Amino acid sequence: MAGLIAGVDEAGRGPWAGPVVAAAVILRGRVPPGLDDSKKLSAKRREALFHALHASDCLIGVGQASVAEIDHLNILQATWLAMTRAVEALGEPPAHVLVDGNRLPKWRWPATAIIGGDGCEPAISAASIIAKVTRDRIMAELDRLHPGYGWAQNQGYGVAAHAQALNRLGATPHHRASFAPVKSVLTRAVLQKLAG
Repeated sequence: MAGLIAGVDEAGRGPWAGPVVAAAVILRGRVPPGLDDSKKLSAKRREALFHALHASDCLIGVGQASVAEIDHLNILQATWLAMTRAVEALGEPPAHVLVDGNRLPKWRWPATAIIGGDGCEPAISAASIIAKVTRDRIMAELDRLHPGYGWAQNQGYGVAAHAQALNRLGATPHHRASFAPVKSVLTRAVLQKLAG
């Protein structure tokens, strides 16, 4: 494939809270060594590669879809929206886009879906690292604003401690109301209010 090749990946499809974040990366110049699927890297290594990528000649675009967009569109469509925003944020249109996964957004760029691409395509690996670190930082800040849910540690995923806090503290505006565990808590709160 000739021209600029972008890798795209997302972070945060599964959590009960927070936005879904996507990144697009076009590798150029000296590529930082050690790129891999972000899930296989330690937090310290991800941070180091995040900084190395930003310090390189690579083009990086980041896009988000908000909790409101997730609840309105559904998580798949919101993920594709975040991916589209990430590619648009690159500043230069890619000739081709490589996307981690088995499905593609409906967009204007030629693209290929690659299952496990974050572990075998360096540009997708780079995108997975950018997306993961960016989202982890967002969730750490939301944890500071809404303590008790453990988001700095669990990133909004439905672990036992998050489920217990959700039942104890109720849902925040950053919880995804369309996700069943959150919807259940919100419904129970409404019924309790109606019951007086």
